[in-house]
Amino acid sequence: MTQHTPRGTDGATSAGAPLPGTAPTPDGGPGSPTGPTFFGQPRMLANLFSVETWERFSFYGMQVVVLLYMYFATTEGGLGIDQATAAGIVGAYGGGVYLFAILGGWVADRLLGSERTMFVSGILIMAGHIALALLPGVPGLAAGLILVAVGSGGLKATITNLVGSLYDQRDPRRDAGFSIFYMGVNIGGLVGPLLTDLVRQEIGFHLAFGLAAAGMAIGLTQYALGRRKLPAEVHRVPNPLPRSEYGKWIGIAAAGLAVVVVAVLTGVLNAGNLADVVVVVILVAAVALFAILLTSSEVDDDERSRVRAFIPMFIGSAAFFALFQQQFTVVTIYSDNRLDRVLGDWTMPIGWVQSFNPFFIILLAPVFAVLWTRLGARQPVTATKFGLGIVLMGSAFLIFLPMVGVAAVPVLWIALILLVATLGELMVSPVGLSLSTKLAPRRFPVLMVSLYYLSVALGTALSGSLAGFYSAENESAYFGTLGAVTIGIGVLLLLVARPVTRAMRGVR
Repeated sequence: MTQHTPRGTDGATSAGAPLPGTAPTPDGGPGSPTGPTFFGQPRMLANLFSVETWERFSFYGMQVVVLLYMYFATTEGGLGIDQATAAGIVGAYGGGVYLFAILGGWVADRLLGSERTMFVSGILIMAGHIALALLPGVPGLAAGLILVAVGSGGLKATITNLVGSLYDQRDPRRDAGFSIFYMGVNIGGLVGPLLTDLVRQEIGFHLAFGLAAAGMAIGLTQYALGRRKLPAEVHRVPNPLPRSEYGKWIGIAAAGLAVVVVAVLTGVLNAGNLADVVVVVILVAAVALFAILLTSSEVDDDERSRVRAFIPMFIGSAAFFALFQQQFTVVTIYSDNRLDRVLGDWTMPIGWVQSFNPFFIILLAPVFAVLWTRLGARQPVTATKFGLGIVLMGSAFLIFLPMVGVAAVPVLWIALILLVATLGELMVSPVGLSLSTKLAPRRFPVLMVSLYYLSVALGTALSGSLAGFYSAENESAYFGTLGAVTIGIGVLLLLVARPVTRAMRGVR
């Protein structure tokens, strides 16, 4: 996507971009609240809103089908993979998506800029869906998941960074803008599973993957037609890599790829342990990335304090998504085996359950956007929002408990669970995206967004690892333990909200 010029702590951009209240810019971008707007936000938010809607249509449309594709029997069009192993692969893949956001952030910051990185990433995503649609068996699965993971990682960090570039650091519309953008994410997330899983049920898996590819193609076409209208500053590379270092980084990339290939060929890395390996890799990457940001000579004292303040937020975000992302593992299996999906003579597709969450987001995101806008400086600080969101997520898991032992769980019960989880999500996810752009050091704007996505990666990979412990026989222990532990983490974050906010040095 497009690269933004980072902002300093005084609210001015390092490139001299105008502050709110100054003369409007031609594109309705930063510093132009009096210019053309999109629901009261900068006009360019509409372009990014549309791009992300189509990208999420393809992403969630594929993701809701791929777990079923793996564990359904070959006679039903699937691959016949063990259910727990399949859930682990989905968790590892989901974690990989966010892990590759680091790579995408580095490429955007040092090689291509966010705008070109986003466009190339979108092409990779479309190619991955095409591979799933056209290539049979495990080779098609592997090629498709790798391409989509790499492409989605690059797109995630860059498009979030671009949304942040539309606002001055102290613009009170910022969180509201991210909430509106997040609603666009969930329009795609709502429609994608409905259409792809219906196609899967009525026709077959491969045409469903093809539908996801078509959605991504539409998104890319729409973006290509509007990309020239983006603010000029977002096309720049903020920290270009010297050409003298190209050879070193090519060698590092080749060595990393060789390690993965050897691990696969020797059996050290396999489908059964993939999720656990991804968890370890993400933890190592998170420590390394925090170390880089905290020790870099290009990061000043205020920025370093903000990075330290992000550590408890990182932990809280990982805990939240370790439960939330189980909608693509445990909740899918639960929907297949435990829900009463029969409506008269028609059986609701398994994946349609995944559309409850984006449906609630579409209804509630505008409410949260209006709430944060009207509260302005009186709204809760970010750490408090995170703590409340994590408590809500843990509470959602406890709502599973009354249905333990019920033979056919009503669909509306899972809708209630996902409603509570959605309320938590709106307190964490769009706010976390906004926070990562506000806390970002001037020289590492996209890398800081990637660090936020790394917390999501850790939680997503953990969701795959944890799914291996789920069964219909141990639902009380599984949902009760995870719910209680997550609520405890949320309460701890609420208790430290004040010192964390002080460490953010003026950022709420």
